[in-house]
Amino acid sequence: MRALAISANRRYLAVSESGEKASITVFDLQHAQGRKRKVLTAGDTPVEEFVCMAFSPDSKYLIGQTGGSDCMLIFWLWEKQKVLAKVKTSNPNNPVTQVSFNPYNNMQLCVSGTGVFKLFRYSEGALKQSNYPKVESINFLCHTWMTAERVIAGTDTGRLLVFESGDLRREINMATKPEQGHSDRQVEMKKIKDAEVDEGPRVSRITAILSYSKGFACSMGPGSVCLFEKTEEDGYRKSREIRIPPDPNSNELTPAECQEIDTMCISPAEEMLAISTDRGQLYSISLTLTEMNKEEKLHFEFLSQSFHSMSITGMSVCIRKPLVATCSLDHSVRIWNYETKVLELYKEFQEEAFSVALHPTGLFMLVGFSDKLRLMNLLIDDIRTFKEFTVRGCRECAFSHGGHMFAAVNGNVIHIYSVTYFENILNLKGHNGKVRAIEWSLDDSRLVSCGMDGAVYEWNTQTGKRVSECVLKSCSYTGVAFSSDCRTILAVGTDLTLKEIQDCQILREVPADDVAHTAVAVSHSGRVVFTGTSSGTIRAIKYPLPIQKEWIMYQAHCGPVSKMAITFDDHFLLTASEDGCLSMWKIMDKEGRGLRSSKQIIHTEEILITKSDLEEKTQNMLELKMRLEELQMENEYQLRLKDMNYNEKLKELSDEFTQQIEALKITQQVMKTETEKQAHEHQLKSADVTLKHSKDVKDLESSYSQKLIVEHERYQDLQHQYQKMQEDYEKQLKDAAESKSQAVEELTQRYEARLQEKTQLLAQCQEEAKQQINEFKEIIKQVEEDEARKIHDLQMKYEKKLHTEKETNTTMKGETGIMTQKFYSLQRQINERCTDINQLKQERQKLLGLIRSLESDIENLKRQISGHEKTNQDKDRTISGLKRKNQELEKLKFVLEFQLNELKKLTEPQQDNINGKKERIHQLEEEMVQMDKSNTQLKLVVSDLKLKLRTRDKEMSKEMQKVKDMETHLQRLRSDLHNCAGFIQEPKKLKDSVQMIYAQYVKTDVVESSSVDEEIQRTFRRQREHLDRTIASLKTRLAKSAEEHEKVYVKLMKENVTLITEINELRKELRLARTQAKEYKAQLAAFKKSNKSRPNSEEGAKKQPAHEN
Repeated sequence: MRALAISANRRYLAVSESGEKASITVFDLQHAQGRKRKVLTAGDTPVEEFVCMAFSPDSKYLIGQTGGSDCMLIFWLWEKQKVLAKVKTSNPNNPVTQVSFNPYNNMQLCVSGTGVFKLFRYSEGALKQSNYPKVESINFLCHTWMTAERVIAGTDTGRLLVFESGDLRREINMATKPEQGHSDRQVEMKKIKDAEVDEGPRVSRITAILSYSKGFACSMGPGSVCLFEKTEEDGYRKSREIRIPPDPNSNELTPAECQEIDTMCISPAEEMLAISTDRGQLYSISLTLTEMNKEEKLHFEFLSQSFHSMSITGMSVCIRKPLVATCSLDHSVRIWNYETKVLELYKEFQEEAFSVALHPTGLFMLVGFSDKLRLMNLLIDDIRTFKEFTVRGCRECAFSHGGHMFAAVNGNVIHIYSVTYFENILNLKGHNGKVRAIEWSLDDSRLVSCGMDGAVYEWNTQTGKRVSECVLKSCSYTGVAFSSDCRTILAVGTDLTLKEIQDCQILREVPADDVAHTAVAVSHSGRVVFTGTSSGTIRAIKYPLPIQKEWIMYQAHCGPVSKMAITFDDHFLLTASEDGCLSMWKIMDKEGRGLRSSKQIIHTEEILITKSDLEEKTQNMLELKMRLEELQMENEYQLRLKDMNYNEKLKELSDEFTQQIEALKITQQVMKTETEKQAHEHQLKSADVTLKHSKDVKDLESSYSQKLIVEHERYQDLQHQYQKMQEDYEKQLKDAAESKSQAVEELTQRYEARLQEKTQLLAQCQEEAKQQINEFKEIIKQVEEDEARKIHDLQMKYEKKLHTEKETNTTMKGETGIMTQKFYSLQRQINERCTDINQLKQERQKLLGLIRSLESDIENLKRQISGHEKTNQDKDRTISGLKRKNQELEKLKFVLEFQLNELKKLTEPQQDNINGKKERIHQLEEEMVQMDKSNTQLKLVVSDLKLKLRTRDKEMSKEMQKVKDMETHLQRLRSDLHNCAGFIQEPKKLKDSVQMIYAQYVKTDVVESSSVDEEIQRTFRRQREHLDRTIASLKTRLAKSAEEHEKVYVKLMKENVTLITEINELRKELRLARTQAKEYKAQLAAFKKSNKSRPNSEEGAKKQPAHEN
């Protein structure tokens, strides 16, 4: 959809749709379902889009401005689908932005754009331009009609220009003071031209303008609308400014106030003003508020609620609440209620949100950002994060149906986390490209994923192993879903098909019509599959999938469908697109009934709220209650005071009214006596009048009765005369009829004789004429068929040249007319312009001379055509030579067909040989797999033995450490004993030193016996020798198995090499055979063409001698 237009009576809506052949659809809004009335096209001219449209004031006519290279304005009588007129308004470099009808005249139109401001009038079946202002340097963005002659236009430099009768008169001052019209028009025009030169770099664009009864409203830069009112001096002054308020939920650097206003509209009663912005938002304001609050700053309010302004990247549905979560590239996350169609929660972040997932309870939410994955609480009036996960650039995330786990995608890896402990349970690796979609099974035991690498994997969420896989490298998948019973998988991708996969195999494929599927969703009842396409359409396909192309298609979005989801009660289908729209569809069958679901889902109404928020709210409630009680006390006191005052006033008023009532009673009695007197007098007078009236009536009756008798006698006399006259005229009519019939018979006899003679002559002449016509037709056809094409081509060329010259003449005429209108008062400049006009006339004469020379060229070309006829005779001779060649080619064809059959016989045994080799390769590959398994088992045995060796080494090291400790212990004892031996001659010291040694080595640590048991040493030696033997035997086995494996591998490689060489040779032979077959086919095609050209050449040869005769 490119543009909208509504009629003045608010009944019809026109919608323009772009495409290969653009069209405008008119809907009847008063009909219950908005029935289509008419579809309008541009006729034969190819049009890609209609940029803008407008209805006439009486809603009978419609105009549409085309875009692209044509820039045509088309005028329809739309109810009859009739194009009344077409006119070119501009060129592609100066596009048109708005078209409109004069609200006071159906036949007058206005067109504005970059360097374009034109008024057209429809008369004599064509649109004729009525003004020629010089506005090539001004870029008009919008305009509006104020009166039958006045138009105000807004520019990209923030100027408001007033046009009257198509001519630029003045510029409206943007200040709040009233605008005054200048008496001197030249001074004003000079100011406008100076303003064009001296414009500053920072200006506010006027993108929308709208007139109403008190003046007009226009946009003044980003986020603001100004109201202008009429003044007594036939001017306009700025009265109010209304701004778009800042968004409280926004954390963006570019706030809501910087939105550019696209369009404006006003309600029929002029109570509400609505605007639309470039970020896809709708705002409104009550105009009664603007009149009441003239001192306060006014702000727009959302017309319904705020919307996404950029493409939606993620969408999710929960089970226990009727909520949908969406995230977009506009940095916002929104929670919608799909039953009430209301925005429940909304928050903007400083970075883009890539994915979103709602918990089944509807109380928590996952949002994927570029740096982290955040788990958030959905509070009563806010969305707050309480846990962050180190998953960068998470493009897909989803909670399990039980809500105890969630899966998050990071590139080509799927991480599964526990919701209770926030730990990473599993990492699912296997995709080579980015994962595009994931979905949990109903029992949460399996997870299906698809990616850009063309793989669809089914995972076991308990073990992390791959259950099934289906890889198709030619297709990059974009959407995947489980069937309702979770037995099969449905996937869509770039190969334009919907696939049903089961046990690693594709069961069914549903092809599409040159449009790729982008998303898929399956109803929980298992009756319907919905797919979204890259063109924005939604397709409803029956399940089980049909073999043929059977679906119902709905146009939903203007961009590719990015996400799809079906609510758990199967009542709604939700679709999100790159155009930033979230569509909610009611799912119904052909009979208007909803899908039956086996599960009954009860929606809960619980909400989360933090303790601090609850305490704040309770505190506010208490404060408000206290305030309410105080206000009640004050109100009661004031009411009592007012009651006292009002009671006193009531007493005073009652006393006054009693006095007035008594005075009125007295006056009433006086009035009664007066009325009785007047009634008596009136009765007497009326009696006298009735007597007089009766006498007059009797006199009149007598006089009129006599007159009636006289008139009746006269009437009878006249009736007798009338009867006599009638009899006389009937006799005369009979005589005249008889004479007329005789005269007619005589004339018919004469003219019938003449007619017979003339018909005979005519028949003879017609036969002669037919013979001559047939002869001339045959001659003319032969001549015209040869010459008509060439003459037509030449004629078209020179007609285009003539058309361009005529256009230059018309433009020059228009410029002379403008110059005479503008500088009528100045005589000197008129003389100068007269000389220019004379020069233009001379140029026109030169052009006329050029046209004559072109006509002479046409005559020369006709002579050349006669020369070409001679060359045709030479071509006939060459045709006869070609016939001989054709005969030779027929012989060659027979030989080639025979060779083709022989080649086919040769290739068939080679193909069988290739198939046998392929089977041999398959068997060898199976043997390779078995060898790999045996190798893995041997590797496991080796790893176990290595582990045992390591444990034995550790035990040996411990024993060695013990021996070393004992040796150090002995060395210390020896040194102490050596020191003790020095005190042999001193017994006391010797005793003390012996006691010290005893305390150190005997009491604290009981000295183990130095002699180690011989049996322990023997067992240790036996075990060690046994382990050494097993290691040696295993090493020998490993070496033997490795040698055998290498031999088998070498054999396989040799066989593979030989097979590949044979296959390559066979492929080369096949290519040679195919090239030969192609050459033979090409020769056959040339031969067939030459056979077809033979009869044509023979017919041409027959025609030429007939022409010469």
